[in-house]
Amino acid sequence: MDNPSLSRVRTVATACVAIAEWAFLAWQHLHGGVPSHHFLDRADMPAISNGWGALVLPGMTWFLLGRVQRRVVLQAGASSRDATIGFLGALCFGVLLSVFFTRGDDQVTGAMFESLFLIALVVPIYRAEYLLGFVLGMAYTFGGVLPSVVGSILALVALLIHRYIRTGLLFLLRRLVGKTGRA
Repeated sequence: MDNPSLSRVRTVATACVAIAEWAFLAWQHLHGGVPSHHFLDRADMPAISNGWGALVLPGMTWFLLGRVQRRVVLQAGASSRDATIGFLGALCFGVLLSVFFTRGDDQVTGAMFESLFLIALVVPIYRAEYLLGFVLGMAYTFGGVLPSVVGSILALVALLIHRYIRTGLLFLLRRLVGKTGRA
């Protein structure tokens, strides 16, 4: 099951994420302190320090890339190329979501967030590479913990949508097409 090139990618990627996060936290510490972020951007909710990202982001990277590696090796038709494309797409989505949030464009941010539920009908965005890209894309703006929590919940919802709601809709569509095709 162990593919040496995928194992190397996993190790190097985890090291790169760890170094980047630790360097960023050191820079924040030297320039006014490491900020904290409130859940749902509400002051009455608990605040989480960006410092936790030093543990969460490398750990999540290691774990999720292990899941990608396992799927690529064991699942017929799975490829590291497809996983890379999924990761990059989710990374761009997370960066754009962060940019629009930072600019205060709540309408675009809301629409992007809600679009994830429609995207989940077509694309398996619950997979590890999508979650990792989404989290890393948002980590600069929100730290490591909040995107990890929100992304994990979204991945679970996306799994339910893709596996069950999509399957149910396709079943209904086949039934409707089958009945109209016989007339």
